[in-house]
This record gives sequence, C-alpha cells and structure tokens, in this order.
Amino acid sequence: MATMIELIKELRATTGAGMMDCKRALEATNMDLDLAKDWLREKGITTAEKKQARIAAEGLTTALVGKNETVILEINCETDFVARGETFIQIVEDSAKLLLKHLPKTHEEADALIQPLFNEATLKIGEKLSFRRFEIIKASAENVFAYKHMGGKITSVVVLEKTDQELARGLAMHIAANNPSYIKKDDIPQSEFEKETRIQTEAAKNDEELAKKPANILEKIVAGRVSKTFNDNTLSEQVYLLDGEKKVGVVLKELGNTVTCFVRYQCGEGLEKRKDDFAEEVMGAI
Repeated sequence: MATMIELIKELRATTGAGMMDCKRALEATNMDLDLAKDWLREKGITTAEKKQARIAAEGLTTALVGKNETVILEINCETDFVARGETFIQIVEDSAKLLLKHLPKTHEEADALIQPLFNEATLKIGEKLSFRRFEIIKASAENVFAYKHMGGKITSVVVLEKTDQELARGLAMHIAANNPSYIKKDDIPQSEFEKETRIQTEAAKNDEELAKKPANILEKIVAGRVSKTFNDNTLSEQVYLLDGEKKVGVVLKELGNTVTCFVRYQCGEGLEKRKDDFAEEVMGAI
C-alpha cells in the first residue's frame, strides 16, 4: 500500500495542486486517489468562484478554421505570466476545438462547453479565467485565412469572395496591424458620419485659429477631417501593408477579388487592466 508521501507526490503530479491541498484531499477521502482528485476539482471550482472580483484582462485570442465554419475567440486571465504558460495556451486551443465541433449559437451555450476546461485548470493556474467572446464565421475554408500576431495577443480572420490564400494571408496580417472598422465607406452608418461631423465641428470651433476662418472654409476643413478619420478606419481606403503604396481597395480591384467579411480580436481591448495591490492580495488570502 502506498504511503501518504507517495500518494501526495502522485496527486501533485497529476493535478498540479499544492502539497498541503493534496494532503487535505487525501485525508478527506480516506487515501483514495481518485476521490482525492474529485475533491480537488470541487475545491478548484469553489476557489474559482471566490476569484470573481479579480480583473481578468490578460489572456489570448485564437482562431480555428474548419471546412465550412471558422471560430475566433478570446479567453482572459489575470496575468501575462499565466497567459504565456503552456496550460493556458492549451485551454485556449482546446476551447476553439470545442466551439468548432459544437457550433454554439449563444455565449451561454459556448461558456457551458468551455467551463469544464476552466475547472480542470483552476488549481494549476491559480487565477480567474474568463471566456470573453467568440464568433463563428460561415465560409468555405479555401476562402478563409486566420492570422495570429504576437502569439495570440491579436487574431484576425478574413474571408474573400474568391479563393486566393496568398492575398487572404496578406490581408489578415494587414487587418491585425491596422485595425480597420469597416470594409468600405458604404458600410459606415450615416449616424457615425453625423456623430464624427459634430465632434470635428466642435473641435474646430474651440480652436482659436480655425474659429477665425469663414464658415465655408471651416466647413471644408471639418469635412476633410471627417473624411480622413473614416479613411483611416476603412479597409479599402488604407494603404496595403504588403505594398506600401496602393490602397487595399485598388489591390483588390486589380486582382478581381472582394473581402466579404473580417473579424479582428485584440486581447483585453476595452477591459480595465489589473493593478497589483500587495495589501489587497494579502487581505484576499485571509
């Protein structure tokens, strides 16, 4: 019969849990290794629930291309150290495989599929994990290209009307780097034009030099600023990263192709970053 020390060693190796947690698990389950693993998982779930107040703004994005669907997702953790670890990277990749296999329609359905993976890893990682978002893009694999930048800090997916993997790869890289919001100007809602015009008009009025100019000149300046803002945010109006001179729209026209859609995820965008507070950490451990 295995000794307590041997069982603790084996339990630590298979779960990644701390020595004292393993000892308590074995004591609570009468030295039954399998029951001890279950006990640790249960405690891991409880631990995860206690971490809900923490900020999970680090993490990774990824995308997985299937025959007729592509999934892109973002999963967050608390620290970049964990985000770079093999365990977390594997969770992200396994989550993408699950979503591509089951094709959930809602975030709730997707979260239910992924949570068991989180629970398995909670003890080993020791941080709050958060499934932030996902999207399923319906398109044939031959027309899709998914690109990961900086190991998954940014992921982009682009879909072309006609198959051209070289062009799709270049555009996916361009989208990752330049972060467009729209494919072409026609896609921009009128309300966005009106909003930007109001913003630029007020900014011009508050500029002492511009405010002195005639109304018709001021109107042209505002129109120019609005146009530049949307040119900077529209894929077809951006200078193509791999060319350096031609706009994306020109390149697409020359090649007789069209971007039907794109998605770009940047990890943590719009989330508050964690601010370490030693005193708070100590109090949280009590």
